[in-house]
Amino acid sequence: MVLVKDSRTAGADVIDGQQRLTTLTILLAVLRDLAQQADVVTNLIAMISEPGNTVLGLKAKPRLTLRPRDADFFHQHIQTAGSIETLLDLNPHNLKTDAQRAVQANARALHTTLASWSDEQRLSLCKLMGVQTFLVAVSTPDLDSAHRIFSVMNSRGLDLSPADIFKAQIIGEIDEEVSEIYARRWEDAEESLGREDFSDLFLHIRMIFSGERARQELLKEFQSQVLVHYKGGRAEEFVNQVLVPYAEASAVIRDRAYAAGSGSDQVNLWFRRLLQLDNNDWWPAALWALRSHGDDPLWLGAFLRLLERLAASMFVRRVYTTPRVFRFADLLTELNAGKGLEAPALQLTETERAETLRRLDGEVYHELRTRRFILLRLDELVAEDDIVATYDAPRITVEHVLPQNPGPESQWRADFTADERTLWTHRLANLVLLSRAKNSQVQNLDFTAKKERYLKRGVVTFPLTTQVLGQETWTPEHLEKRQSELLGLLAEEWRL
Repeated sequence: MVLVKDSRTAGADVIDGQQRLTTLTILLAVLRDLAQQADVVTNLIAMISEPGNTVLGLKAKPRLTLRPRDADFFHQHIQTAGSIETLLDLNPHNLKTDAQRAVQANARALHTTLASWSDEQRLSLCKLMGVQTFLVAVSTPDLDSAHRIFSVMNSRGLDLSPADIFKAQIIGEIDEEVSEIYARRWEDAEESLGREDFSDLFLHIRMIFSGERARQELLKEFQSQVLVHYKGGRAEEFVNQVLVPYAEASAVIRDRAYAAGSGSDQVNLWFRRLLQLDNNDWWPAALWALRSHGDDPLWLGAFLRLLERLAASMFVRRVYTTPRVFRFADLLTELNAGKGLEAPALQLTETERAETLRRLDGEVYHELRTRRFILLRLDELVAEDDIVATYDAPRITVEHVLPQNPGPESQWRADFTADERTLWTHRLANLVLLSRAKNSQVQNLDFTAKKERYLKRGVVTFPLTTQVLGQETWTPEHLEKRQSELLGLLAEEWRL
């Protein structure tokens, strides 16, 4: 078990091990009510509840207390001597929570089995539990260290996430009469996003509230930067006004499912483009925009265009994580200050624009993480009638038109000098998209044969590739013109 325990008090919060302790208590209670010997009953009662001490002024109290909504039920029907028979007679449909129904079901299963045992067999089990069963407890003074200990010790394959701890804390503060409703809302939000995305949501919410890069563990900072605003009976407000709305907004981004009339399609296109990046540092800003301007698709479209421009530029320039996160933190601070579309952090500086263009004009093929993204964005831009295709191909690859290693007798060597091949082979103008794996046997063919045997058979309506198929020849002059055109499209799209 992993416990959070203040050295100044006797009690402890159970972080991991609640189910084991609950099941163990139910087992002891069933054995207690089936026992025939008075001393055995007395001993089992003492294992379930502290007997108290009149001389020392100590009151009797249960050794285990469940969450508030189930604590009284558990005390009345499990921890009170002679209560098991009454528990088993209850109609499960009348029980208030799933936990109470589970307690009854487990008690019934244990009672059915143990009632068929002899007194001697049940006594042997009691002795086994009392003498030869060990409970290993690790205690720590705070949630953060408890989480770290649990992560190291856990062998179940399902980590205890900060979200799990926040749930126990927040739902535990809600009035018992409605806590089950809020627990269900929390669980619905988690189910809609999935465990991993739901855990990430708390990172995003922390960033939105603080406008700062994380400096400590989420368990500490979420408490001090977010939950501190929902103390004093405001736990319901956190679920209603923060958790659920941001979870819904996160699902909209992930599923590209924004719907608010005219302009919705463009908003979802911007989400699709952002989702092609290799990081989600932009996600808190997008969440903020959805929560603050979700009913204004035109504003959202304008904001997401600027956000994608910023994120794409940093992606192309390979800005590493720390300055990237600082930039988005600054953006959130400015957004919270009301600067909106004019937020300075949302704009690109002259130096950033120039560096982005320089990268795009370089050997893009060698930029393994960015080349596919760049070519897919170009593919949109060269499409006619503003049609943006969605490709379902299981694999999209980047291919050279002028091959990397043309044969010694190849026409490529006649059409291109060695310096020209060095200049053009890996740049944008010479790259196309295919929906198939590369074929080393044909990728070095001369241009006409390559179009027929390789490119045409690997096309899933990529406009960028279709342009190449329409060419009769592939020469340095054509590449120079094409490079200028493609760079111009990206420069116009991203206002470089």
